[in-house]
Amino acid sequence: MGIGSYEWRFDSGRVCLDLVASGEPAASGPGPLDRPERLGRWLVAAGLLPAGTPLDPVGPDWVDRFTELRDCIRLLVYAQVETGTTRPPGATRPPGTALDLLNALAADAAPPAVRAVRGDDGALVRAPLARPECGALLAAVARDAVDLLTDPVARAGLRRCEGDNCRRVYVDTSRGRRRRWCSSEVCGNRERVARHRRRAAVARA
Repeated sequence: MGIGSYEWRFDSGRVCLDLVASGEPAASGPGPLDRPERLGRWLVAAGLLPAGTPLDPVGPDWVDRFTELRDCIRLLVYAQVETGTTRPPGATRPPGTALDLLNALAADAAPPAVRAVRGDDGALVRAPLARPECGALLAAVARDAVDLLTDPVARAGLRRCEGDNCRRVYVDTSRGRRRRWCSSEVCGNRERVARHRRRAAVARA
């Protein structure tokens, strides 16, 4: 799903990593967290808010707070991928500010409570929230990041996409841990196309 020219994808396996990916450069256009309406629609697309939830409470302060959380998680996750610990390269201890902020947001509020209602076809669906709260949604994402970074199995599966010009991080749950790309349909397909073109160029030469 996307807005304008920005492509939203949810390939990482964790909502906290999808938040980090939302700030990565795209081919063109800004990331989705630059305006309240984009953030609100991203929250629905990511499954953090049930469809139909009113998004008018989402304001500029939400954008600032989610951007701060995104940058905090990015620092910790990239350090984990690059060094095997949440310490950035060259650091002697974890980045206290980022870790403190993550823990504070995770403990700040209870994640949103949802209700099940029957849809038009009789199947159960999540009822829209009457009024979403920023702190509760931040807590949901922050707790997902805490769970990820403190789970040895999930943490060991953190990978950075091998696609050209892609910095997305995902959790590799494939058999044998052989997954190379955040998305086989996107980055994987781009590499296959590029490989085919190289072979064709060699054949023509």
